[in-house]
Amino acid sequence: MGDEGNLGEVLRANGVARQVIAALGDKWSILVIAALGDGVQRFSVLKARVEGINQRMLTRTLRVLERDGIVARDVHPTSPPRVEYTLTGIGRELLVTVTGICEWVRRHRDEVETSRRLFDERTTVPL
Repeated sequence: MGDEGNLGEVLRANGVARQVIAALGDKWSILVIAALGDGVQRFSVLKARVEGINQRMLTRTLRVLERDGIVARDVHPTSPPRVEYTLTGIGRELLVTVTGICEWVRRHRDEVETSRRLFDERTTVPL
């Protein structure tokens, strides 16, 4: 099959594309991006909006997203410093896909739950 068409870079284990997909596929990134879809937010607001995330994981997630150019961090020189986060241009473009994923999950959550229950009932080896 050769290069697998446009998926070639994504499928290569050491490619940047695969690293970005891994970062976006973690437990929190999509939720943080979705939360930032409403505009500029401070850390404490993000932490409150993304239920279950702790301070350490939110910090780590924001740093990874900032490193990849998806999130911008703006530090205002006040006392204490005020830090705000926002999606960059590519982050806003990604938000369209993230919103689609969130909508898909909302529409199909019941079906996924049913499928999981049926799978677990017929499978003796836990995942």
